[in-house]
Amino acid sequence: MSKLRLGVNIDHVATIRNARGGDYPDPVRAAELAIAAGADGITAHLREDRRHISDADIEALAAVTRKRGRPLNFEMAVTDEMEAIALSHLPHAACLVPERREERTTEGGLDVVGGHNHIAPVVARLAAAGVRVSCFIDADPAQAAAAKAMGAQVVELHTGAYCDAVRERSPQAPALLESLRATAAEAGRIGLEVHAGHGIDYETVKPIAAIPQVTELNIGHFLIGEAIFVGLTAAIQRMRALMDEARASGRAA
Repeated sequence: MSKLRLGVNIDHVATIRNARGGDYPDPVRAAELAIAAGADGITAHLREDRRHISDADIEALAAVTRKRGRPLNFEMAVTDEMEAIALSHLPHAACLVPERREERTTEGGLDVVGGHNHIAPVVARLAAAGVRVSCFIDADPAQAAAAKAMGAQVVELHTGAYCDAVRERSPQAPALLESLRATAAEAGRIGLEVHAGHGIDYETVKPIAAIPQVTELNIGHFLIGEAIFVGLTAAIQRMRALMDEARASGRAA
C-alpha cells in the first residue's frame, strides 16, 4: 500500500479565536505549523454561518498553502455562494459536504443519489476550473457510484459513526468498519480516489488507515484538542506515526 496522506483540518483554531474575537489564535499559523510537522495538506470548512473559518482565512490559507507547496482542501456546502468562493480562490480540492445551520458538526454524508440534479452542475463547473472535486459520503456503495457518475474524482468516507461506536464500546463498531471497507473497495474498483475523515482519534485511526484503498485521512477536531495538552506538532507527529504503523502492518499482512 502507498503512504497514507494526512490532511489537517484547522477549523477549530478559528473556533477558539472567535470565542473572544480578535486575531488570536491564527488558523494560518496553525496551518504553517501543521505543514512543518508533516501534514500533507490543509483542510478548512467555510460554513454558511461563518462559525469558525472566515472568508479572510480562506484567502490567507490559499496563499500560504501555495507558498508551502501543499494542497488546500476547501470543504463547502453545495450553494451558489460557496461555489463562487471556490471558483474565486481555486483551491486544489473542494469537498462537497451537507450543511445545516443547527448542527454542531457535520452529521452525515452528502446524499449524492438524491441530490444529483443539484450537485452535478456544481461538480462540473468546479472540475472545469481545475478544482479536484470530492463528495463526502456515508459508507454506501450507491453513493460512491453516484459521485463517480456525476464526475467527482474523489469520495471521502464519513467515519464518524464508526468512531463514535468505538468510543461508546458499541457492538455495532465491527459492522460499521466493514461497511467502510466495502464502500472503499467498491469506490476504488470504479476508479475513485478514496479519502476518509470525521471523528478520527488515536484509538480509531489504525483500523481506518489500514483500509488499502484509502489514500488520505482528514483529521481536525481531535488534533486541535490534543494540541492543548501536548502541542500541535506533537499531536500531528503521533497521528502520523500511527497511520504509518497501520500502513506498514497492512503491507506485512
